[in-house]
Amino acid sequence: MKVILTQDVRGQGKKGEMLEVSDGYARNYLLPRNLAMKATADNMNALKLKEKAKAAQIEKEKAAAKETAEKLTGIIVTLKAKAGAAGKLYGAVTNMEISEALAEQHGIEIEKNKIVMAEPIKTFGNYEVKCKLGHEISGTINLLVIEG
Repeated sequence: MKVILTQDVRGQGKKGEMLEVSDGYARNYLLPRNLAMKATADNMNALKLKEKAKAAQIEKEKAAAKETAEKLTGIIVTLKAKAGAAGKLYGAVTNMEISEALAEQHGIEIEKNKIVMAEPIKTFGNYEVKCKLGHEISGTINLLVIEG
């Protein structure tokens, strides 16, 4: 019997693959557990439509990530931080602070988990902070930490 997998099945294949399996395996294991569906013409067409929609969604996400990366070039995010006598900050600048400052100052929304810092920022100065925007597209945030 030909089936289309709706989920990854160990030892059989990945989601979306069409397989030829024994009738008993399909009727007794794959179909009752919703791991696969029969490979009818309607199901195959529905699967192709889902794949096209998914590809279109990925293209939209890539375009949005490129647009955000372009917006990040040339802007400077300013953060005010408190420090001790030696110029060391009382705490490190966090991803959340950078994300909130970026949204507040420039209206660009980037989730805090997409901002990647190589090492914690604990002193005043200029920094370049990478952010992974998705689909192998990254941008750079120019950060200025000042005394406040």
